[in-house]
Amino acid sequence: MSGNTLTYETTASAGRIGTARGTSLAPGRAARELGLKRSEFALAVHLGRIRTLPDEGGGGGGRVARDEIERIRAQQGYPEGLRESVRCVGTAEGAALLEVTRARFTRLARLGLLVPVSFYVNRYRAVVWLYLADDLRQFASDEGNADAALLKGRTPEGLRDQLTEGLDLRPRNWRGRYLGFLLRRADDPWARAAAVASLLDPVEVSEVVRDPYERSHLLRFRPAQPSHGTPGSPAAQLAEEIMTATDPDEIDWLRADLAGAVDVARGHRPAPRPPLRPVPREAEHRPAPKDPHPPRRAPHPEPHPAPQDPPPPGSAPRPSEAEAPGRIRSMLTRLWRAGP
Repeated sequence: MSGNTLTYETTASAGRIGTARGTSLAPGRAARELGLKRSEFALAVHLGRIRTLPDEGGGGGGRVARDEIERIRAQQGYPEGLRESVRCVGTAEGAALLEVTRARFTRLARLGLLVPVSFYVNRYRAVVWLYLADDLRQFASDEGNADAALLKGRTPEGLRDQLTEGLDLRPRNWRGRYLGFLLRRADDPWARAAAVASLLDPVEVSEVVRDPYERSHLLRFRPAQPSHGTPGSPAAQLAEEIMTATDPDEIDWLRADLAGAVDVARGHRPAPRPPLRPVPREAEHRPAPKDPHPPRRAPHPEPHPAPQDPPPPGSAPRPSEAEAPGRIRSMLTRLWRAGP
């Protein structure tokens, strides 16, 4: 996976074998029928070596049609060819296949030239990366890799500088490959959007998908994560960190792809929402009920007149300005009546 755009690899519905549930097998039974371990069977499904059907019974995982079992058994080189196509190797065995030292093999993987197909956390809480043996053989057979001094000679200076700065693309490359597996098996637009969301932190998802009903719908289609120890254990927490995007540019293009995938899914089929309850007509015109226990208000005190200073002793009280005009008017009236 490269660039900022994901190519959705989906298997057409016509490519799947249509059959009734009664003529298909559960994953565990199908693995035994093909002589594979459960981990090998899961990887074969991811790689498209085994075609599955949706489990409409809700048992989880995909079922395998009996016709698909017979098709695989009829292939030339079965069962060794099938087992070899899903054989995974660690650093030591991978270095032997490439005929290089373990240190050089690790450098090539950290530079992103060797892409892991799986991983697990050992009892020492160390991440063990696994690689497809087929991928390593193809890498070794490419003459350009030998000419670029990747397998022989001194590692180019530019690549050495990146390693010195702590470059390690193994987690990111694994996420990209794993997302390709999920998208290849997703038949529903919401399932494709949920596959992208599964690699993002929930906070990032909530910022891109703001509708709570759409986020809830995404959770319904969220793919089951590979188990790595007991939930909440240090091994499980370390695995969860690997399965969550951390590089800023990786987060940016995953957010952009999630927004586009949700937009496509929304146009295909909107997320379900609870039905709205109709409001009765009488309730529309009904006055709001009065509170039987209204809050008590503190009584307002009566205003008191401002106190006045008493007149100085020995002085006659002066008439107020309102009484003076009346007294002058009565005096003039008496003088007018008395005449000359």
